[in-house]
Amino acid sequence: MKPILTIAMTLIVSGSFAQLKPVAYQDGQQQLKGLVISPAKTTQKKAGVLILPAWKGIDNNAKETAVKLAGLGYYAFVADIYGEGHYPKDAKEAGQQSGYYKKNVAAYQQRIKLALQQLVKAGADPARIIVIGYCFGGTGALEAARADLPVKGVVSIHGGLAQYAGERAVNPIHTKVLVLHGADDPSMTNEQVLGFQQEMRTAKADWQMIEYANAVHAFTDREAGNDNSKGAAYNELASKRSWKHMLLFFDEILAN
Repeated sequence: MKPILTIAMTLIVSGSFAQLKPVAYQDGQQQLKGLVISPAKTTQKKAGVLILPAWKGIDNNAKETAVKLAGLGYYAFVADIYGEGHYPKDAKEAGQQSGYYKKNVAAYQQRIKLALQQLVKAGADPARIIVIGYCFGGTGALEAARADLPVKGVVSIHGGLAQYAGERAVNPIHTKVLVLHGADDPSMTNEQVLGFQQEMRTAKADWQMIEYANAVHAFTDREAGNDNSKGAAYNELASKRSWKHMLLFFDEILAN
């Protein structure tokens, strides 16, 4: 029975992914290719969600999120941060590529702006947009807030919290911020967590941070395995809780 169930689930997921449509766009001469999905019913008043993927680029976790959000009535766009010719083949290259954008935040913010434009072109109301990101993408979601991009809110899901480009002036943050964090995530030191919280206070941001017990890095990613000792692992309970907390945040900031 298990193999049959596995095959059935694969077919269901593949069918869902088929709803995602590739979108070609550019940053100067760099070709980018994101994914867009429109809701069957626009029950969220054309609200849109920009999804920033983890460090290896567009993955199944980002795709599944887009499909699920479309099912709830949101327009969704999965951003391509790296661009054609720069997609990582392994963890080493992913570290190099993501490291470049962490250090060159203006370039990262530009790629996010371009993806936001594509989300609006797809039909989302520019006044009702939220940016969410996983891992490296969670870092990007916070950079969207730091850049004061015109979005209703940002959600960082097991994302990097530090200002990796070095100390920068802390400017006021006007968008609302939600951080969903694994309490045992070894990729973030206590110093970095406390530093982020102080940054939010200095920026006078409306921010929330929720930590999940027994959760390490990548706790929403089913492909991360289940061995916490490796520092990155899927945690079903934390994943379900974080999804509910994110949707509650959506409801709150999109209420008006």
